Amino acid sequence: MTEDNAVTETGRRVRVVLVDDHRMFRTGVQAEIGETGRTGVEVVGEAADVDQAVTVITATRPEVVLLDVHLPGGGGVEVLRRCAPLMAAAENQVRFLALSVSDAAEDVIGVIRGGARGYVTKTITGTDLVDSIFRVQEGDAVFSPRLAGFVLDAFASTDAPPVDEDLDRLTQREREVLRLIARGYAYKEIAKQLFISVKTVESHVSAVLRKLQLSNRHELTRWATARRLV
Repeated sequence: MTEDNAVTETGRRVRVVLVDDHRMFRTGVQAEIGETGRTGVEVVGEAADVDQAVTVITATRPEVVLLDVHLPGGGGVEVLRRCAPLMAAAENQVRFLALSVSDAAEDVIGVIRGGARGYVTKTITGTDLVDSIFRVQEGDAVFSPRLAGFVLDAFASTDAPPVDEDLDRLTQREREVLRLIARGYAYKEIAKQLFISVKTVESHVSAVLRKLQLSNRHELTRWATARRLV
């Protein structure tokens, strides 16, 4: 009996929503894991940004959401914040598994603090992703190799920094812009790296300065450096 037949014969089923701003990636994941008769995974919805994600998740109430960290509208952490009641529900609880190209510590810690049950990178195989989805459905915490270690260290270490309320006011995209500004990138360079317009970069910088009550990019750089965000 093959592994695929074993999955089918167990009758395991899980309803999943895919949240990623790249349509081709969503299509690829759907093709890899969405053949329900073989994998047991039923993809019941897709979304490309925060607002779409919240709408689709609320409407479909999947067991598991595959959530990208970097999304238009505030990032994966914003989706988690707005879906907190669904994660805490006594019935039809929605669980989140981050699926991202990023393995940066701040991204991993951010979504785990936000309530995600695990974090895997996009190098994961289809078979392992299906297994991770079912494990999250069952309540397990799932991490790609290497990520689990520093997640545990971050939460267990007595030297771990306290929650930074100022930093938590920023969206994921604003944090990305902040980090690049602090590294000395020009607006045009930031726009190119993040695939957004210069005007959008300017808007993010203005929002960051306002939220942090800073006056200019030099103060912003000092603020980021003091928190080791550079």
